[in-house]
Amino acid sequence: MDDTAWSQGQKTNDAAKVVSITEAARINNVTRQAIYVAIKQKKLKATKDSTRWTIHLDDLEEYRRNKYSRTKSMFNGELLFDNKKGYYSVNQAAKLLNVPAQKIYYATRVGLLKASRRGAAWVILADDIKAYQDNYLEKKPKVG
Repeated sequence: MDDTAWSQGQKTNDAAKVVSITEAARINNVTRQAIYVAIKQKKLKATKDSTRWTIHLDDLEEYRRNKYSRTKSMFNGELLFDNKKGYYSVNQAAKLLNVPAQKIYYATRVGLLKASRRGAAWVILADDIKAYQDNYLEKKPKVG
């Protein structure tokens, strides 16, 4: 294989590793707008030909790895929702109890479920989730 044929093959391989905003959105299961915003905020590397943005798959993978996730949130140097230590978010508690998140917010607001603020987030202890489940979710109506 001569140098020209090799470089042509290399260009084809590189082109196969590049996607459009639409394809990147489909791969990440988000909107095109979300991808565009990530590019504008310099959270996702992309290049623009005359009219079209292209994203290298390696850059898309790096973006996915570094993407903000509430489960990785820190407060005073500690993981905010460390499930191993029994700390859960409202959404995690809702998922555990198989109820809507709004029900959890309501329960904390009216005092049926204990929760504490850490910065901007509500943190619920596993024991409090269990107590709420036992005392309020699994109550059987009295037949009398």
